[in-house]
Amino acid sequence: MLRILHTADVHLGARHADMGEQAAAHRDRQFAAFRASVELAIQEKVDVVLIVGDLFDSNTQPKRSVERVAAELRRLVEARIRTVIIPGTHDVYDRSSIYRAYDLKAMSGSGPEDDLVTILSPERPDVHLASNDAVVYGTVFATKRAPRSPLAGLDAAKDERATWKIGLVHGSLAIAGKTDGDEVVVTREEIAASGLHYLALGHWHSSQVGKSGGTTYAYSGAPEPVALDQDRAGKVLLVTLDDAGGDRSHARVEERQVGRTVFQQLEVDAGKIATQAQLIEGLLKGRNPDLVLDVRIIGVRPDALDLDTDEVEAQLRGAFFRVRVRDRSTPALTEGALPSPDTIAGAFLRDVEARIAELEAAGDVPAAEELRDVLRLGRLLLAGQEVSL
Repeated sequence: MLRILHTADVHLGARHADMGEQAAAHRDRQFAAFRASVELAIQEKVDVVLIVGDLFDSNTQPKRSVERVAAELRRLVEARIRTVIIPGTHDVYDRSSIYRAYDLKAMSGSGPEDDLVTILSPERPDVHLASNDAVVYGTVFATKRAPRSPLAGLDAAKDERATWKIGLVHGSLAIAGKTDGDEVVVTREEIAASGLHYLALGHWHSSQVGKSGGTTYAYSGAPEPVALDQDRAGKVLLVTLDDAGGDRSHARVEERQVGRTVFQQLEVDAGKIATQAQLIEGLLKGRNPDLVLDVRIIGVRPDALDLDTDEVEAQLRGAFFRVRVRDRSTPALTEGALPSPDTIAGAFLRDVEARIAELEAAGDVPAAEELRDVLRLGRLLLAGQEVSL
């Protein structure tokens, strides 16, 4: 049996220019998630930790940041847990690579002759972990855009050095019309032909698991969301390979939460909101400094309700890690009897409501919503006017 902790896309040192004053706090969260991943590996007594690209957000990092990473890897070294790392598309193995600038292996306490920390490179595409009866393959290129698939020509089944065959790829699964232009792409057919027991993937920030042929593959996702719309991030994977029943293709993959950031999408019926203050008071009951809250106001909005989403967000700031409020409600159509069609108000209301019905029947929702706003404002402006045409 072989036990693995699989992580990727930690993106340490990301600048988060879109987060303003929260950027530094989020960098701390990302490092905390990396530390939590190391702690989990030690607690679970895994055999190998796989870091599948983009450990760093860029190749330009201060030495102190690299030293912090090395200190965490040293904990794995001291626990006799092997770590295998491949560069990604952010910390690409080019001439300015952070892995060329710093000897992360030595900084982590791994000696030149041991396999406790291994960084795969164009010159070293695999490592035989003899004590774990495993070979880890990770073809790495010296350019961000791969000249070919990292799995091209791989048939690990022919490798007799060890029982377990594990692959590392930082790239996209081929999806016609969607990933054709990505820097690194592998196909499910290549995965099936690879002879691997497990393929650890990085680059997509949401966790997911699949199988192609006899090979189980998975994205661990980012251990802490890199952007605040990645609600499937925040995890690492614990992978167990065993030959139960003689089936050596068996892989058990288990998600574990290590990130702090959580997400909630909330829909609020505008018809049930009396005032903006009431809405704010209700949302504040769920205050959580680790929560990214996405609020959508839906339904039919009463004319008496005056909402300013910027003001609502400002009032909620500080109660949540991040909050977004979007008004997707629609103004009500005319209630009660319509004014006479011979009046300006009556003619206007009938004409606009008929046009709204046509647009909704045609499926042009944006235009219909725009006209509902026109109708609402027109009703307010024409209220009480019975001027004849």
